[in-house]
Amino acid sequence: MKAASSRAAFELRVERNATSPGNVTRSLTFIAAAVLLASHVTALATPCQFESQGEGRVAAIVDARSVRLDDGREIRLTGIEATAATKQALTSLLVGRDVSLRSTDDTPDRYGRQSALMFISESDTSVQAMLLAQGDALVSAEVSDKDCAEALMAAEAEARRQKKGSWADSSAIKNAESPDDILAGIGRFMVVEGKVLSVRQAGAVTYLNFGRNWTRGFAVTIPRRMIPAFESAGMTLKSLENRRIRVRGWIEGTTGPRIDVLRVGQIELLGANEPGVRP
Repeated sequence: MKAASSRAAFELRVERNATSPGNVTRSLTFIAAAVLLASHVTALATPCQFESQGEGRVAAIVDARSVRLDDGREIRLTGIEATAATKQALTSLLVGRDVSLRSTDDTPDRYGRQSALMFISESDTSVQAMLLAQGDALVSAEVSDKDCAEALMAAEAEARRQKKGSWADSSAIKNAESPDDILAGIGRFMVVEGKVLSVRQAGAVTYLNFGRNWTRGFAVTIPRRMIPAFESAGMTLKSLENRRIRVRGWIEGTTGPRIDVLRVGQIELLGANEPGVRP
């Protein structure tokens, strides 16, 4: 439902019910609700309107991040990583539906897949944002457009606040102080929260250490080439010492778990009172 049509429906209802003084308060309430709804939809939709990369009908769900159109094209949904519920959610949302594609580049990857944001019919809200808002996907932080990335993160944050989908499980966010739990998910995409105990430079890599035992504790690694990007975003790596952060990425390591950070969006600074933050 588009923001404009949503607001129009509310205003029509207001007009029909505002014929007596006793309905004035309710009329104002309807108008306020319409404005809030329109603002929420626009916030999710507007920032991610990239160049059109064609249309098609979804013929099949290939996997939790890829679909096949009826013309044979395989589309990879950019901007998200899958959870256990993503594939089923995609099946419910997309099979047999007409979709449009938007991205900054339609060049296929080495597997022949075209990466894009996907929109159902005339919707202004991407499928990615829908999945995130339901708690059925995680933001991958691979979208480089700042406004679009923020909109996707906002959709995920709201689902997390409401404990929707995968966020209903307390283990959806891993505790940086429990490295064995994180290491058990090696090779998976995870979201981890914790306090950075130290920031150390070793050669061309900066380490954010979350444990006293650097060998076995959880750590985030950031290559030197990423430092200018963090500084441009107003975040110096040394300033992260003693700060609580949320980091997302693929778990690597052998004795101790690691996440390699290759995009600024993989790290979020946390406030002390944010829901879900562990003490």
